[in-house]
Parts: sequence; structure tokens; C-alpha cells
Amino acid sequence: MTNLKNGFLAGFAATAVLSVMMVAKGMMGVMPELDVVAMLSMMMGAPLIVGWLAHFMIGTLAWGGGFAALYGVIPGGSAILKGIVFGVAAWLAMMIMVMPMAGAGLFGMNFGIMAPMMTLVLHIVFGAVLGGVYGARQPATMAH
Repeated sequence: MTNLKNGFLAGFAATAVLSVMMVAKGMMGVMPELDVVAMLSMMMGAPLIVGWLAHFMIGTLAWGGGFAALYGVIPGGSAILKGIVFGVAAWLAMMIMVMPMAGAGLFGMNFGIMAPMMTLVLHIVFGAVLGGVYGARQPATMAH
């Protein structure tokens, strides 16, 4: 149960970092049309705050909990590397399932080539934070 709690904590931290980067990206005017939270809200027919809540729930519970549950079978030596591998897998799921459902096309290509590239970088950072926080919370024998 401790591993799952640590996964949720790591998922929340990684989602918070990802969210700050997403907001900063939008504030800088970099691909403002690529707004994943707005896409989630639109898909649910709900206000933007519900999209933000869903974004944090997915990152915390699904991805954080999933990382904790799958930690032992994820390839990679360190917790950070395992997190990056997991982050890339989460990105792939988003590109193949969520983007088409949101009307952005496979790999979000309706927004151009920058959409998959930018979201990949964001998910690599997400994964590194996820793995780093999770690994720091584990006993030394499990973190590596």
C-alpha cells in the first residue's frame, strides 16, 4: 500500500510540474491551440475546472498508481529512467487514443508536427519527475 501511496504522490508532483509547463507554454504563445485541459473539458462537455480536475486525477491516480503497480516490470535501471520509459508510454497512449478522440487526429497531427514533439518532451519531463519522486520515497533497495 505504501508503494501505491508513493505512486500517487509522485503522480501528483509530476502532474503539477507538467501543468506549470503547460501553462507557461500557453502564456508564451507556443501552440496555444494545443490545450489538453481544454480538450478534456470539451470531451466531457464540462467547464474548464472539471478538465483541470480530470487532468490531475489522471496524472495522480491513473499514471501515478499505474507506475507504482508496474514499477517492477518497467525497463530501465534507475527510478528516473523507469519514469521516463513510463512517461513515453503514457505519451504514446495519449497520441493514439486521446488525441483522435478529441478531434486532434492521430498523434495530434491536426496541430502539425510540433504537437507530438512538444507533448513528447512534456511527457519525458513528467516521467523523470514521476520516477525521481517515486524513487526518493522508496527504500534504497527498491529505488534502483
